[in-house]
Formats: sequence, structure tokens, C-alpha cells
Amino acid sequence: METGERARLIIILVLQLILRVRRNRQQRCRRVLCRRPLFPRTRCHLNLRKIALEGANVIYKRDVGKVLMKLRKPRITATIWSSGKIICTGATSEEEAKFGARRLARSLQKLGFQVIFTDFKVVNVLAVCNMPFEIRLPEFTKNNRPHASYEPELHPAVCYRIKSLRATLQIFSTGSITVTGPNVKAVATAVEQIYPFVFESRKEIL
Repeated sequence: METGERARLIIILVLQLILRVRRNRQQRCRRVLCRRPLFPRTRCHLNLRKIALEGANVIYKRDVGKVLMKLRKPRITATIWSSGKIICTGATSEEEAKFGARRLARSLQKLGFQVIFTDFKVVNVLAVCNMPFEIRLPEFTKNNRPHASYEPELHPAVCYRIKSLRATLQIFSTGSITVTGPNVKAVATAVEQIYPFVFESRKEIL
């Protein structure tokens, strides 16, 4: 593949990761998914038993001291501790995450808690994309040590870390890549950096 075409594919993959939620561009990857764990605080002690008994769509995990609460719109799962700390996962954008966290706060207010929504922040972004080719993992690992590690007896994917971005990539032989990082920019940059290396170890189509 020519250098220009390779660069074009990299740009397409990065744009797909960033613009997934806008749904206004044709996607070349078979699947792209972004999830953002977010971290709000309520500045209020929460009675988990009361939430479990009176709340909707909740699961009380008494043995570990937390409650799981699920929202349908947006699709967010919240882990709630009695200290007021809440971690939410499942949002596909920061705006959706914040909206869901505020809905959660209102749900707790309706249960009688003096909740104040504060300290909201996105702490992690997870993205999944599929490359349009399969990858020879042993060859990829050999060419990219020490950043890449592969233990097929324990896990079917290569673990590739980019310390400068604080990003971790799980690379599967099918071409599927899971990326975690602190923000969308780091995740997009990680995909851009990894593409030339996985392309070199792609399986040729006969």
C-alpha cells in the first residue's frame, strides 16, 4: 500500500473515534464504540439500603457496600457508595455523561437526599475499532518489544502500552483493537501511532 493511502486510512480511523456520536460521517471500521467512566460527587451521605428499597433499576451489593443504578436514557450504569462517591460508565460522549450524571443526581434528590452535583470529571475513555485486516500477533510482538507483550496462554490479545499517552491497547488477531486512555485525544493519537505497526504485521489476503 502506498504511503499516501496508508496516511488516509489513519486519518479515517482517528476521525471515526472522535466523531462517533455525531453519526454524520460514513464509517469504514466495522465497529467503533467509546465509553467514558465519569466521576461526580454528591457531597452528601447516602443511605444505600434506602436507595435499594425505594429506587428504580437498582442492585444492592451489600457485601461490598455499594449500589448499582441503571439509567435507560442515556444508557449509563452508576456505582454508588455511601460516602457520596459515584462512578458512571457507558456514556458515548462527555455531554451524554454529564447529562446522565445530573439525571442520577435528580433521582437521588427525589428519594430525599440533599444531593449537590459537584466534582464531575471524565477519568477514562474506552474505544473499540476493527482494522480491515487480520494481524499476525507473534510477528507484531517481536517487532515491537518492549512496548508489546503477548502471553497467549493467559490472554488472546497483545498488550501494547504507550506511556507518554497513558494509553493501553489490546490487539487481537482478528484486527479488533481496544484502547483505553485518559481522554479522546489520547485514544485517537494512540490509534494513529499503532496503525503503521499493525499494518506491517497484517495477514495477506490470498
